[in-house]
Amino acid sequence: MKKFNPNKNIIITLILVIIAVTVLSVTVAKRASSEKNSFASIAVNDTVSIVDRIMFAPVRWFENGVQSIQNLFVTYEENERLKEKIDAYDSLAQENQNYQREIAVLKEELELNETLTSFEKTTANVITRSPDTWQDLLVVDKGANEGIEINMAVMAKKGLIGRVIEVNAFSSKIELLTSENQTSNHYPVRISTKDGETFGVLKGYDAENNRFVVEQLTGEAAVAKDDVVQTSGLGGNSPADLLVGTVVEAEVDKFGLDTKVYVQPYAQTHDLSVVTIIERAVGE
Repeated sequence: MKKFNPNKNIIITLILVIIAVTVLSVTVAKRASSEKNSFASIAVNDTVSIVDRIMFAPVRWFENGVQSIQNLFVTYEENERLKEKIDAYDSLAQENQNYQREIAVLKEELELNETLTSFEKTTANVITRSPDTWQDLLVVDKGANEGIEINMAVMAKKGLIGRVIEVNAFSSKIELLTSENQTSNHYPVRISTKDGETFGVLKGYDAENNRFVVEQLTGEAAVAKDDVVQTSGLGGNSPADLLVGTVVEAEVDKFGLDTKVYVQPYAQTHDLSVVTIIERAVGE
């Protein structure tokens, strides 16, 4: 086996260095006296450039890789921040939409109250509405302490929706006119026609077509579409002149003895958050 001789390698290295320095010196000297680079200068420069690219290529590749990873992490963090902002924006937009909806409901109730200037009234918030009694009952946050009594009429969204059937100190239960209870919606009503007034009793609710049914009509005036229906106040449990709805159609039974009037309600009961309880007419 050939023995390694470090002195020999050192001598060879020194000779190569001396040759390189000599070539560079000659190149520099010739460049000072000539505008063109010599062949040796060009060869050395190209060799140094190639060696530089080969030796530092892995370093540059590593630096570029590290930079790309850093950029990736920065992009990820920016995306996360943008997602948070988008989520916050969506939440804010939904909150704003809820506020707009609440404002619209309160405006409707305010418009209703402005039309009820001849009545004493109390505005209440709906606090409970059970899904299994959605069409029948709801509970509001006003009770006996605010002067609420049983059988008081309840309105919302420009029309009559029901009556108070139970009163506690701080809450009341309201039965809706859409209830299946056959005795809940027996309101005496008055239909204003072009020929005069006709009286009857609101006795039912047609859930399939979302309309009230008025029967037991009295008077000779003919009922027509779009005639206005209001409470008559004749029953004693509710004041007169509360809006109920407008006539959709009237039909006579097959014997020609009784007429049923179908009424489109002014108020829709599927989305109630605020109601107005009519205590009594002013001056009573």
